Amino acid sequence: MQIHVHQQHETTIAEVLSDQILIQTPEEGLQLMVDLYYQGHGEIILHEQNITPGFFDLKTGIAGEILQKFTTYRVRLAIVGDFAKYDSKSLRDFIFESNKGRQVNFVPSVEEALRRLAS
Repeated sequence: MQIHVHQQHETTIAEVLSDQILIQTPEEGLQLMVDLYYQGHGEIILHEQNITPGFFDLKTGIAGEILQKFTTYRVRLAIVGDFAKYDSKSLRDFIFESNKGRQVNFVPSVEEALRRLAS
C-alpha cells in the first residue's frame, strides 16, 4: 500500500494506492481511517477495487458500518470507481444521496474526488 498526497489549495488529501483489497471488514476500514487521520489526513481517496465487493451489497451492512465511522470522526471520503455496473436500486439510491453531501462521495475519477474533497 502506498499513500499519494495531493495538495489542493489549503487541503492535503491522501489517496490510498494498492493492487490488493485493503478493506474487507468494518474494523479494517476503521483502522485505515485512524492511521491516515493520525498522519494528518482528514480527506481520503479510496479506490473501489481496494474495498471488498461485500461493501457494495448494502444487505451486508459493511458500507453502513464503515461510512458511519468516517462520519463520526468527520473524515471526508471519496471512493473512486465505476458504480454503474451495480444493478442494485438501493445502492444507486445510497450513492445518489451520499453524493448530495460533502462527507462521503462516490465519483468516477481521482480528479473529481480531488475537486469534491478540496471544496
